[in-house]
Amino acid sequence: MRLVIARCQVNYVGRLTAHLPMANRLLLIKADGSVSIHSDDRAYKPLNWMSPPCWLIQDPGVWTVQNKAGEKLVITLEEVMHDSAHELGPEPGLVKDGVEAHLQELLAEHIVTLGEGYTLVRREYPTAIGPVDIMARDGAGAAVAVEIKRRGEIDGVEQLTRYLELLNRDPLLSPVKGVFAAQIIKPQARTLAEDRGIRCVTLDYDALRGIESDEFRLF
Repeated sequence: MRLVIARCQVNYVGRLTAHLPMANRLLLIKADGSVSIHSDDRAYKPLNWMSPPCWLIQDPGVWTVQNKAGEKLVITLEEVMHDSAHELGPEPGLVKDGVEAHLQELLAEHIVTLGEGYTLVRREYPTAIGPVDIMARDGAGAAVAVEIKRRGEIDGVEQLTRYLELLNRDPLLSPVKGVFAAQIIKPQARTLAEDRGIRCVTLDYDALRGIESDEFRLF
């Protein structure tokens, strides 16, 4: 991973145009080829970014990041204050807490909770950006990627979106549907998921463990 702190301006050229005026920013270049531009006041969210596959062309004072669609980030550097590269090594992946891990195990055992005809392909289905909690197939045989959370928030929807974007590049899997499953799903997360064609499922932990409940399992 390469970290560059620089005074720069950024112009995005593509389906839309966007401009970031000259200011001090962090440029993050990852081993997967992605490039993102960060400020000091937006938590983890970048101001602008280019997802892989893309490539970085470095000319004196100007960096150009371009993808296959012809979209470009043109970064004009006025001053570079820091430039370092670090080898992070293999990513062991997210270690879920006990409830999330058990939810994944239970849902894999009772995959028909998601719908009639569903079958399990495998848990922790590997991708280049981390494992999908569950890969399944629905009653029609279509691939379904399932992301499981104890509390469903926007970050989880974004995570599943990234998995789906990657999985749908595989002609042997595509089209891959998405299911966002959690004990509680926040309204904002549900709205974002449904806008992206991702189905939301509310999980009843006790019911999955075989304890009867008067509440609905699915919404």
